Amino acid sequence: MPKETAKSAEGAAASEKKTAEKATAAKAAKKTAKAAKSTKGTKTAKATKATKATKTAATAKKKTSKKKTTKVAKKKTDKTIEKSLRVRQVRSGIRHPWRMRRTLTALGLKHHQDEAVVPDNPSVRGMLRRVHHLVSVTPEDTNG
Repeated sequence: MPKETAKSAEGAAASEKKTAEKATAAKAAKKTAKAAKSTKGTKTAKATKATKATKTAATAKKKTSKKKTTKVAKKKTDKTIEKSLRVRQVRSGIRHPWRMRRTLTALGLKHHQDEAVVPDNPSVRGMLRRVHHLVSVTPEDTNG
């Protein structure tokens, strides 16, 4: 009796393995079927896979060649002091065009008498020029 139960247990385990393999094979088949449906045809799918493979190979070659030819740039050791401006909203954006209201928001000003510290660069200077009659600008002391 014990020999037969051992054989039946082995047979059951083997059949479970087979069913598991069939299930994984079925899942893989479904995935490939979905991929084939998503593309226009099997020929185009094969062609796109081939072109992707060649593109990745080409980019890998470019990356390796760039690594060999590029030189390490020297980093600046001196500390650069970024200039900044303190902007204070002195008039409300109500009854002004939407672009001016959006500019105030972009500067970080939410309401009347609100203050914001912004970097001193050309883009911010252009925004301040748009709303110069609604704000007051003072240089920010960065040495403190």
